[in-house]
Amino acid sequence: MKKKQEFIKLIYKDDDKLFVPVADLNLVQKYSRLGTSLPILSKLGTTNWEKTKARTKKAIESMAKELLALYALRKAKKGFKFSQHGEWQSDFEKTFEYKETEDQVKAIKDIMLDMESETPMDRLLCGDVGYGKTEVAVRASFKTVMDGKQVAVLCPTTVLASQHLKTFRDRMVLFPVKIQGLSRLQSPNQQKKVLEEARKGRADIIIGTHRLLSRDVRFSQLGLLIVDEEQRFGVKHKEKIKQLKTNIDVLTMTATPIPRTLNLSLSGLRDISLIETPPKDRLAIHTVVTPFNRKLISSAIQKELSRSGQVYFIHNRVQNIETVAHMLEKWVPEAKIVITHGQMSPRVLEKRMIDFVNGKYNVLVSTTIIENGIDIPLVNALIVNRADKFGLSQLYQLRGRVGRSSRQAVAYFLVPSLTELTPKACDRLKALREFSDLGSGFRLAAKDLEIRGAGNFLGSQQHGYMEAVGFDYYLHLLDGAIKKLKGEESEEVKSELNLKVSIQIPDDYIPQINLRLDLYKRVSSIEGLDELERIKEEAQDRNGPLPASVKNLFLYGAAKFLARKIKINRIDRFGRKIVFQFLPDSTAYLEELPRLLERYSGSITPQGMMSLFLSSKGEAEVLNETILILKELSLM
Repeated sequence: MKKKQEFIKLIYKDDDKLFVPVADLNLVQKYSRLGTSLPILSKLGTTNWEKTKARTKKAIESMAKELLALYALRKAKKGFKFSQHGEWQSDFEKTFEYKETEDQVKAIKDIMLDMESETPMDRLLCGDVGYGKTEVAVRASFKTVMDGKQVAVLCPTTVLASQHLKTFRDRMVLFPVKIQGLSRLQSPNQQKKVLEEARKGRADIIIGTHRLLSRDVRFSQLGLLIVDEEQRFGVKHKEKIKQLKTNIDVLTMTATPIPRTLNLSLSGLRDISLIETPPKDRLAIHTVVTPFNRKLISSAIQKELSRSGQVYFIHNRVQNIETVAHMLEKWVPEAKIVITHGQMSPRVLEKRMIDFVNGKYNVLVSTTIIENGIDIPLVNALIVNRADKFGLSQLYQLRGRVGRSSRQAVAYFLVPSLTELTPKACDRLKALREFSDLGSGFRLAAKDLEIRGAGNFLGSQQHGYMEAVGFDYYLHLLDGAIKKLKGEESEEVKSELNLKVSIQIPDDYIPQINLRLDLYKRVSSIEGLDELERIKEEAQDRNGPLPASVKNLFLYGAAKFLARKIKINRIDRFGRKIVFQFLPDSTAYLEELPRLLERYSGSITPQGMMSLFLSSKGEAEVLNETILILKELSLM
């Protein structure tokens, strides 16, 4: 009797079709595209895809080698070994007015251990804006100063630098730490005074923009460099940062999300700390998608101003941004409005932003230049005009500008009449409403956020390769390249199993096809039997007792994993006879073969084909017996 099977249909160029059994879904990778361009399809039977994959693999291996060499070089250097946790450090930590999150505690611990080692620290601290990265940097800075060393904090904008200056001074106000700012907004005399204090060691912490990278900047005893949003510095600035990094401790901070898979791949090459848990009193941002409405806009602004808050109004057209600002002045006369956009001179733009931060204005009418912005706790209302014109990741980034305090923040996305929206615009806005929960910057289904993050850390030259093979598969190849460099097993073994058993997930057990496919994919892609057990428990918990064919699926997944592990090319079953075909470099425990051949009345050919006769024909028994044989061959 033929067993019913499910297949996934793949369509190639010129409508060529390939049917892949669902049990082999580990061989199929989802293509996550960059931007809006569709992938170029290959013709079935040609070598185009293999060539693209080989080129990408070569580029990834080259980049990974470079990263590994840099890492090894850094580990070989000796830096300053900071003192163990002292009394002053404990006293300083007690002055923090909030409760640290679990991720913050872990990041602080990792950084302190790095600093207490004689190997120079080079750690990347990644987390959503407002999740407490600055406090982690403040603790590292305090530790540095307590050992008589200086700290340089490098920021991409003067606004961010002035904000950090205020935060650091507020946090260390009770301790004898001298903190200075250095940026082009200061007069030449002020800059000269700060430079002299840095050179003579009279300033402990200097916080500034790329002005800190100028030739005339010298430190007496620089011990720690903190770089905020390194990806926003230009190539020349990055080269100067590299020169500074030689043997001092370096902490790089970023709010760009790192995909978890990329983090796992790079963790062997780079020290990474993730802060994903929101502060205790943080509330999710209430998101409203609504047609443009004068009454609603006026009410939203007035409500925020009545609680002494501030408002962002985003209008992304410079041509009529002043008209919009005048309109708001008429609607809400008590609002103190300031306009910012990218066509202003940097000096004017920074002056206006600093005035807004300092509370001189309470409504900022701006283009999207605030998208990668700063942390202003008083801004808890965001209004985005023509939200349908923005991409999902951009709307997410904009929404992330508010909700930085324990106050409830609201984001209003203004659109034309909902009936006029394109289906894509509707989907984007629906996704934003659904992903309102905290920390969703690391989970939002907008892959371009992740891809942008990956580009920042891996370099722009890798962008084309990501585009060629898709983001997910690129990460898969990267993981393999790093394992190979570290001497771990990385070659993919494709084991084929033809055991003539039913492994179908019945429609009435899991009705949704996407959930069935997901389960097939997870079972076929396991990296350990304990993982398979977890998936099994989860399936039972969600869907109830496993039908016989689904129990078979899990046994089949275990057999396939073991076959891959000891490099068996294929296993075929003919009634009670089962044939194992070993690959030439199989890692099977050969001393077990004579016992197996005797027990199962078997034989083996010089070509590595082993035939055994099983004791039963029942599907579950066949699978269990196959697993038992494979476990013996793998010494499990």
